[in-house]
Amino acid sequence: MNKNQKSHAEKHTPGQEARLNWLRASVLGANDGIVSVAGLVIGVAGATSSQGIIFTAGLAGIIAGAISMAAGEYVSVSSARDTEKALLKKEQDELRDYPDQELLELAAIYQSKGLKKNTALIVAKELTAHDAFAAHVDAELDFDPNNLTNPWHAAIASAAAFLIGAVIPLVAILIPPASMRVPVTFISVLVALGITGVLSAKVGGAHLIKATIRVVLGGALAMVVTYGVGSLFKVSGL
Repeated sequence: MNKNQKSHAEKHTPGQEARLNWLRASVLGANDGIVSVAGLVIGVAGATSSQGIIFTAGLAGIIAGAISMAAGEYVSVSSARDTEKALLKKEQDELRDYPDQELLELAAIYQSKGLKKNTALIVAKELTAHDAFAAHVDAELDFDPNNLTNPWHAAIASAAAFLIGAVIPLVAILIPPASMRVPVTFISVLVALGITGVLSAKVGGAHLIKATIRVVLGGALAMVVTYGVGSLFKVSGL
């Protein structure tokens, strides 16, 4: 096996796609945590210099955001898992009730991929004799029946990623003196977003610089807008 063949094989090892999806979701979750809480605490900081109020707002935002992320991920993955299970059940029923038609369907799939009609039928028969269900799932469905995503795992991972990202702006705005809170937070958040942008681009195979710039500019815009809104409702005496 040459280097290119080895690289191609490594990209399709069992479970690797699932791990990439987890990593992609984690990076996006962390990015959401950074941007959401940064916009919140900077917006509040624009309205008041009270550290207690800023901390309370930031903490509430972290808790609410983490719960929202977990709930959304759980519902989304549960729905996808239910759909996958239904497709697997349908395939099992069809193989039991219409074995001949399913054999021809499998042969047609391989024929559409470039095999000659007779060759495709031979391949379909051999695969069916070995494991008909596995053969049809592999050819027709784009997921591993033995590696369905666990909605609880997805929910926990999403919430954890959000929490990790959200802690950055909260800590950044609480440590400096009042006069430096917004600048320090702004810079810290842009650095953090630059890191998540790079990771996201590498995981997704996107253009590194373009993807990173989009993430950083989006976060910067969110902070500028929320700070401006907070400043409009400036609260004195707190």
